[in-house]
Amino acid sequence: MVGETDAVVTGLGATTPLGGDVASTWDALLAGRSGIGLIEEEWAAGLPVRIAGRLRVEPTEVLDRPKARRLDRCQQMALIAAREAWADAGAPEVEPERLAVVIGTGVGGVLSTLAQDEVLRNSGARKVSPYTVPMLMPNGPAAMVSMELGARGGAHTPVSACASGAEAIAMGLDLIRLGRADVVVAGGAEACVHPLTIAGFAQARALSTRNDAPQEASRPFDTSRDGFVLGEGAALVVLERAGFAAARGARVHAALAGAGTTSDAHHITAAHPDGQVRAIRLALASAGLDALDIEHVHAHATSTPIGDVTEAHSIAEAIGTHPAVTATKSMTGHLCGAAGAMGAISAILTLRDGVIPATRNVDDLDPEIKLDVVTGRPRHGRLTAALTNSFGFGGHNASLIFTPAP
Repeated sequence: MVGETDAVVTGLGATTPLGGDVASTWDALLAGRSGIGLIEEEWAAGLPVRIAGRLRVEPTEVLDRPKARRLDRCQQMALIAAREAWADAGAPEVEPERLAVVIGTGVGGVLSTLAQDEVLRNSGARKVSPYTVPMLMPNGPAAMVSMELGARGGAHTPVSACASGAEAIAMGLDLIRLGRADVVVAGGAEACVHPLTIAGFAQARALSTRNDAPQEASRPFDTSRDGFVLGEGAALVVLERAGFAAARGARVHAALAGAGTTSDAHHITAAHPDGQVRAIRLALASAGLDALDIEHVHAHATSTPIGDVTEAHSIAEAIGTHPAVTATKSMTGHLCGAAGAMGAISAILTLRDGVIPATRNVDDLDPEIKLDVVTGRPRHGRLTAALTNSFGFGGHNASLIFTPAP
């Protein structure tokens, strides 16, 4: 039962390696298509990893070019996703002081930072763009979207590595439950496909090296997985206080029933299962649900040898092995700071449409994965509740629970 002060989802927006909007991305996920390909630029030639999930639609094809030139790529993506989500929500009429924005990112405007550093080194200080600082700021996406929508209830930026997008949505839930906002635009944006980030992740042995088979490289839960594939994109949702949405007759995609966030205090890159289990259990308590109520899990599942097993054990301990599990990073790659928000949209659409996308490239399920992983074809059926997981370097854990539209 959704109360008047609970949060519901009324708008969805995204731009991803599978499509320039939510509908095309969702269609591609259900069709099992991959958005991962070979990096064609010359700068990738000498790298050990030359594959990534690049945007299907370039932001400059959507945004006004003069405006786009003043924005970092992650800000461009956030603006595109925000416009779609806002329109999908019906452009709610809300007092500016009751409208907030929360957009997480892992690294912010790293592409602008590195590009302008190169300009400085090669051409001198006078050639550096006057928009450099606004473009590199991690809070840039939230700031740009808040200005676009006239949001004066706060513009916030969780920076929690690959848990950032999910933490942003969790913060949006808090703002609504605490009575500080009636509407919150929340999610994540990330654009960090660059030789430095690829080289750094490769040196950490975190990336798949399947350069000869890009579409088969991301293999969550498969015995032959060898690392994640770096991706880029943005995903945002419009959250509304349930009573506010009902009063204006808004269409509701799903309810955001609960959220849980924890930190491991353990290791900068290695996850600890205790933190993941606690995040899931906190989300259950926040939603007022039992483990058996969760019938679907959108797993973080990046396709790393250790990470996938750790998460599988955490899910089994906190919930059990009964939920149907999927991992859409097998098709999008790892969108880092946007991953949790994209996972949330997948879970929301699963509840709305009654269909779970199949995990791609699971040819041989790891025997240590004692979960019901959806493979081959999408699975149809109405569900009572869905959980999404997001975990990030630094020991950040975030779990969200969605239930069908009231």
